[in-house]
Formats: sequence, C-alpha cells, structure tokens
Amino acid sequence: MATPGIQTSKTLENLQAAFNGESNANAKYTAFAKKADEDGYHQVASLFRAAARAEQIHAEAHARVIRRMGAEPVANIETPHVGATSENLKAAIAGEEYERDVMYPEFIAEAEAAKNTAAVRTFTNALEAEKEHARLYTLALNNLESYKTKTEYFVCAICGYTVEKKEFERCPVCNAPDEKFEAVS
Repeated sequence: MATPGIQTSKTLENLQAAFNGESNANAKYTAFAKKADEDGYHQVASLFRAAARAEQIHAEAHARVIRRMGAEPVANIETPHVGATSENLKAAIAGEEYERDVMYPEFIAEAEAAKNTAAVRTFTNALEAEKEHARLYTLALNNLESYKTKTEYFVCAICGYTVEKKEFERCPVCNAPDEKFEAVS
C-alpha cells in the first residue's frame, strides 16, 4: 500500500508483493518445521526453520527498499495449510520454483527497466536463495527417511542464502564474510 502523495510504480507493487510473499513463506515454513518435528523428520524441521529465517531476511530487505521509496510494507499473513511432511515439502518446492522461475525473474527485469538498483539487488539476492531452497527441499523430499537426525543449516544474515555447510570465506551471493552466517537447527 502506498502512502497518500507517494507515486506508485510497478517496482513498488512488486516489492510489496514480494514482501507479502516472503512474510507468508516465513509463517508457512515455521508451521511446516513444527509438523516435521512432530513427524520425526528433525533435519527437515531444521531446513524449514533455516528457510523461514531466510524468508524473514528477504522480507526485511524488501521492506527497507519499500521505505526508501516512501511507502510502508504491508503483509497479509494467511494461515498456512499444514499437511504431512512430504506434502509440505512438495508445497515448499512448488513455491520456491515459482519464485525462482517466474516471480523474481519478472520482478528483476521490471526493476532493471526502471533503473531501481536497490530493488534489483534485493530481488536478485532473494532469487539466489530461492534457487538453493528449491534444491534443498527436493533433496529432502527424495531422501526423506534419512532426514530424521537434527542438523544445522547456515543462513546468511545479509541476503538469506542457505547452505548445509559453510565451505567458503565469503557468501557466494552477497560477498558477506562467513561470520555473517547464522547456524539454525
């Protein structure tokens, strides 16, 4: 929602949509993590918690750009449907693939055309993290029965990039030092 007197733009609309989507993904993945723990899939629960943290980081980054554009970020948090862990993984994969293949590429193209470098940066950072989330969720779904032990994932506090192991000195997405990664279990 734009503040009265603030000129709206397609980039601002896209930022608001992304903020809402990331805020809802955070809520959904938090609920999915609880269910995965209940189902005994503790590594999947850790992955959902790490992704929820990444989505929170994306929402916060989108919110900063929205505010710089003179508007306030708005999210309408919906109650997520929570099924069995395998169903939740399938839903998460579908959401991440949509963001990776459709939403963020379109938002980036529009922000580039509008020459809004801050929006391009926040969308690109989120896109790179969503690619990794889709990969990690697919791996978990394909190996579900081996995901019962609690484990840690690492999330870049700057861009939300999520990994199983820190095998680098700087984030491959935003170049933040590895000490900016938070352990999430």
